[in-house]
Amino acid sequence: MSVTANSVWNNCLAFIKDNIQPQAFKTWFEPIKPVKLSNNALSIQVPSKFFYEWLEEHYVKLLKVALTKEIGESAKLVYVIKMENTYGNREPFTEKIPSSNRSTVAPQELDVAIKSKNPELKNPFVIPGIRNIKIESQLNPNYNFDNFLEGDSNRLARSAGMAVANKPGGTSFNPLLVFGGVGLGKTHLAHAIGVEIKDKYPERTVLYISAEKFTQQYIESVKKNTRNDFIHFYQLIDVLIIDDVQFLSGKSGTQDVFFHIFNHLHQNGKQVILTSDKAPVDMQDIEQRLLSRFKWGLSAELQSPDYETRISILKNKLYRDGVEMPDDIVDYVAKHIKSNIRELEGAIISLIAQSSFNKKEVTIELAQLVVEKFVKNTKREVSIDYIQKVVSDYFEMDVATLQSKTRKRHIVQARQMAMFFAKKFTKASLASIGSQIGKRDHATVLHACKTVDNLAETDKQFKKYIEDLTKKFS
Repeated sequence: MSVTANSVWNNCLAFIKDNIQPQAFKTWFEPIKPVKLSNNALSIQVPSKFFYEWLEEHYVKLLKVALTKEIGESAKLVYVIKMENTYGNREPFTEKIPSSNRSTVAPQELDVAIKSKNPELKNPFVIPGIRNIKIESQLNPNYNFDNFLEGDSNRLARSAGMAVANKPGGTSFNPLLVFGGVGLGKTHLAHAIGVEIKDKYPERTVLYISAEKFTQQYIESVKKNTRNDFIHFYQLIDVLIIDDVQFLSGKSGTQDVFFHIFNHLHQNGKQVILTSDKAPVDMQDIEQRLLSRFKWGLSAELQSPDYETRISILKNKLYRDGVEMPDDIVDYVAKHIKSNIRELEGAIISLIAQSSFNKKEVTIELAQLVVEKFVKNTKREVSIDYIQKVVSDYFEMDVATLQSKTRKRHIVQARQMAMFFAKKFTKASLASIGSQIGKRDHATVLHACKTVDNLAETDKQFKKYIEDLTKKFS
């Protein structure tokens, strides 16, 4: 007997009927019609977007089990939403959306010893006065391994992430530090590891937090005299994921408290996952004892995706959004946006929006327009290293000369300009800028910025230098 969409769906219905209330079955499953079966993907027609959202929220696991029984592990589900067209055409408007196969990550319960000196252990994520029982993992289930596509640029980091997810705390990748430039998928991968661990080990306590929020919580705990509670809370976590760990630079108190938390977790076989925009060797103003611990496990770099990976990312994005687009358009976007994945997805979203809101067909001309605007308007992420290189090149010297101790006037002025632009174009602290540009202190940086401001007003030639360099950074 040949397998058809009807036969597969009827078998699924028989299984679902045995597992839910008759009223729920009548309301949510009887109105569904099977549409087609191709490449292990069953398309089912649902009456509205609300209907699809309800199924995804309440019955996605049941649907997955039923489909897997019928088609196998590679089974996929696609919802076809048929809506009456309001634009006067006779054909109804259809939208295809693939199932995410994911429910939201449930809150985690944590047992705390009542006999500890302070039984009212403070959870820094909970408003004071509310007893903490549950801990939200703060994971985004949409950031998972299914939509983190593998390519040469991320293979090591992704494979290490999978190994950690399969055996958290039980591999030599502890801590796992994922580093790379802006928009290359560090946060996505960090969430994906957490989501996978919760799928495989629901009893483990996983917590995702940005280094900035961690710092704010620590400052709050010092104000309220609950520093020990803060440390104790984090020592109870099984898998701690800290995003953008470079934000700890220059914050000695937070680094000290993180050092104690890290040691406790590592010694007890708990997993630590960190992300950063630079490798440990390039991190400034982070204590040596912490940096050496970052190097204990594996540091894996995420690089800019190659052309093939960019094509796969775009096609996957279009598939997930239920949009069809000609190959030549996808090819054009992939060839012209190379810097990072966030920009790549942003450009394709702009194209989809232009096409649907303005009722325009997606053409190469429209793609050129969107890509041109997108690339033009995307601000380059300016780093202190980049600023030093641009200023050195402009004054025809190398970076080592710029950073040297020499007091020669033209080199001192170039150094002061580098400090001025670093303060203007980065979020780094004065101390951090000084330590990166020739190991100076924050007072030197402050003096340099005032000097540059004064000279720009009184010296025409100097003003021209500032204008030329500003254009290079804009």
